[in-house]
Amino acid sequence: MANTGSSLGLIGGTFNPIHNGHLLAAEYVRCEFGLGKVLFVPSARPPHKEGVAIIPGEERCSMVKLAINDNPYFQVSTLELERPGPSYTVDTLAYYQEHYPGTTIYFIMGTDSLLLMETWKDLERLACSGRFIVVTRPGYKVDLMQPSLVHLPAALWENLRFLEIPGFDISSSDIRRRVAEGKSIKYLLPAQVEEYIYTRQLYSTKGDGPC
Repeated sequence: MANTGSSLGLIGGTFNPIHNGHLLAAEYVRCEFGLGKVLFVPSARPPHKEGVAIIPGEERCSMVKLAINDNPYFQVSTLELERPGPSYTVDTLAYYQEHYPGTTIYFIMGTDSLLLMETWKDLERLACSGRFIVVTRPGYKVDLMQPSLVHLPAALWENLRFLEIPGFDISSSDIRRRVAEGKSIKYLLPAQVEEYIYTRQLYSTKGDGPC
């Protein structure tokens, strides 16, 4: 287990919106690997989501702040929202390596991100930029012989670990769809975030909650 004074977790994403699956993944990794802090890093213009409607970063960041307010180990980082151009994980990890010297950086992601990693920028450099924790549902086994995984750098596998978490099958896209259709999103995300979505009339909601 890492020393809690010299370990930092990063969990990135559009958080459009943040939900309980994100929070659960961050907390499980924090406890399992003894992280001193976990930073939630909302992305500005993720290259792999071109063409997807994403609400402004300020709104997504506000929802993250509401979601993590009760956990003293969680903080939000606006680094990628303030950086011009697309958000690249390799640049984010390089920033925190520079500004947290001697700290072990843990990058937290899901299996969907792992399956896309071959398309990420500067993969060889990225593989050596920190440790990577892939959270999975209990019993789920990643097929390491999938075409999208077989060519990943050896250094990445040396720095990568899998961690099972309770099987929450929650997605931001499903939450957006449910809001647009007037269906309940209660218990899928923190109550404060649910209220924020309806108050701000995000995701095509009428502002008066589900029917």
